[in-house]
Amino acid sequence: MNDKQVYLILFASWIVATISTLGSLFFSEVMGFIPCTLCWYERICMYPLVVILFTGLIKFDRSVFRYVLPLTAFGWVISLYHNLVQLEVIPESASPCVRGIPCSMKYINWFGFITIPLLAFIAFTLLLIFIYLFYRRSSDAK
Repeated sequence: MNDKQVYLILFASWIVATISTLGSLFFSEVMGFIPCTLCWYERICMYPLVVILFTGLIKFDRSVFRYVLPLTAFGWVISLYHNLVQLEVIPESASPCVRGIPCSMKYINWFGFITIPLLAFIAFTLLLIFIYLFYRRSSDAK
């Protein structure tokens, strides 16, 4: 795998993180949706990825994997948990949303199943796939 292909994987990761961040800001700042506690945790994992991945792009730093993986994996686990709360597999009482907006709140429900936590889950899953490919292809290119 050549450097160009590895760079494109890193660029795709940055695009996913950027779209996710802008989408979450659109939902809260433009649409006025108040984030629940789990949404905040997901944002805490996603927002820094935009800067970290962009820095990795500029310097083409192959070690960016070390910084991206923990945030992405933790965000994936939180979004999985959030989806299970919304699907009522995990009871609302087991979520950290004890004050304010409940974690089971569905601001959007596109096509009867696409919710904000599902969008976050898809984004974190894509990032995990891309960062895995980046790691594998980067080590192959060395």
